[in-house]
Amino acid sequence: MTSFEDFLGKAPDRKPGWTLSELGFTAHFMSQLDINELDTLTPFRITEIQRTIVMGLGESGARPLRTPHKVPTSDFGVGDWVLTDHTDQIVRRLDPKSELKRRSAGTDVSEQIMACNVDVLFIVSSCNDDFNLARLERFLALARDADVTPVILITKTDLCDDPERYLEPARDLMAGVDVIGLNAKDTQAADSLAPWVEKGRTVAMVGSSGVGKTTLLNALTDRADATRDIREDDAKGRHTTTFRSLHRTVNGAWLVDTPGIRALRLHEKSTGIEQVFDDIVALAAQCKFSDCQHDTEPKCAVQAAISSGELKADRLDRWRKLQAEDNRNTETIAENRRRSKTFGKMVKNAVKDSDRFKGRIQDDD
Repeated sequence: MTSFEDFLGKAPDRKPGWTLSELGFTAHFMSQLDINELDTLTPFRITEIQRTIVMGLGESGARPLRTPHKVPTSDFGVGDWVLTDHTDQIVRRLDPKSELKRRSAGTDVSEQIMACNVDVLFIVSSCNDDFNLARLERFLALARDADVTPVILITKTDLCDDPERYLEPARDLMAGVDVIGLNAKDTQAADSLAPWVEKGRTVAMVGSSGVGKTTLLNALTDRADATRDIREDDAKGRHTTTFRSLHRTVNGAWLVDTPGIRALRLHEKSTGIEQVFDDIVALAAQCKFSDCQHDTEPKCAVQAAISSGELKADRLDRWRKLQAEDNRNTETIAENRRRSKTFGKMVKNAVKDSDRFKGRIQDDD
């Protein structure tokens, strides 16, 4: 019987390569294993997903993994831990400790897994027209939904006469959020991020194309991936990263790089919105009426805060917009579930009626 120490790669005769502990396999995942699985199944951490391809990294190195029959690759996320059999077939996915998810593009109500088992989310923007408070708030809500620590990185400070014009509004978006201004091309950029990129942690990076994510990836991992310049007319970047992938940093952390994202749709019933806008939530609790719409009602604490300059009116507008979107998401998904349930009952009843009809025919015969 294989011991837990052998399984974690701590035994003297373990295979060369990364140990499971170095790959981020913690007690959270160990607790999900049956002792009998130690001899028959092998853990891999998913490092890359491209449509029909899933790449995994384990003690034996990197290799392509086969998904179970009729299970799409979209059911897995970069950073996931899975167990495979001797044919490199994924047998099951271990429950992640965190999941960054968003609603799929278009009118689809399904969710898309962006990254799994992440500890820190670097939200990257820049000192130009890409800077957008509403988008930053969405990414902050995404992080808090997953119970992940958000850090806002504002790049291209070297190209701006007054970086504080961008840094200060970002600091006001959420209480206690760290906001770092940097030049992604500076050799010291990686050092400034060291407190969050520690050995054993997993960090994900999100943001628009052209804000310097790939440049930061290169600095943190000592890679030399190609970067592409932004368009000068609107500061929009061209995609360098086209799929999500997991990379090891020079100090032993793991970094998830993601394609550029300009539009982020939060998934069903985002709890992160209340955490990002906790100032408005606290003010709303002081309103005279519990159903106050924070518009023209008397003794509205929110409107009083706007009048005194404590709260900016555009922040209230952004909160309302996110709340309305969140309510629509919840209603749409709930309606979709009701329809699926109703359709399922119709099919079930149709099968029963068909069976009764066949039974009567047989009785008549």
